[in-house]
Amino acid sequence: MGAGEEWVHGSAPYVRARGEGERDAWSEETAARGRSGSQRIVRAGETAAPAEVARLLGVGEGEAVVERCRVILLDGEPTEVTVTYYPVSVARGTALAGTAKIRGGAVTLLAALGHRARTVREDVRARLPLPAEREALGLTAADPVLELVRVTLDADGTVFQVDVSAFSAATQRLHYELRVD
Repeated sequence: MGAGEEWVHGSAPYVRARGEGERDAWSEETAARGRSGSQRIVRAGETAAPAEVARLLGVGEGEAVVERCRVILLDGEPTEVTVTYYPVSVARGTALAGTAKIRGGAVTLLAALGHRARTVREDVRARLPLPAEREALGLTAADPVLELVRVTLDADGTVFQVDVSAFSAATQRLHYELRVD
């Protein structure tokens, strides 16, 4: 985001399936603001589940999961690194395990596969960046990032997706608005 620019958005468009022919949420949101949003798939495929991801997905540490790592770009500049993890029972053999762009986004593909978000949990913390995040975002080892961990559950309460996103703490902020009845 540019200096002094306020950009507030919610999480809902990023967990809701898109309609036929609609672009992914990030491309649509940035286009509505006259900007260009894209992503670069860094890697995708099966990997051993890190301990925290395994716990959140309800699989054994080191068990195979499908990983999809993306660098999110705004006007061609890196703004976020997101690694998404899926149980192999959900993503093995699908486009989620490949590096090609998915028409309508991963959420739309997941819905077509029978996995729709019913509950989403987000956890945010500040930490120092991992080496790959430093490189992708142009940070130093001392530049903090905001880490957002999003856990997506279906109507049965089964976790089918875990996202781990890192943003520069100097250029990003997270804003939440809760409606209380």
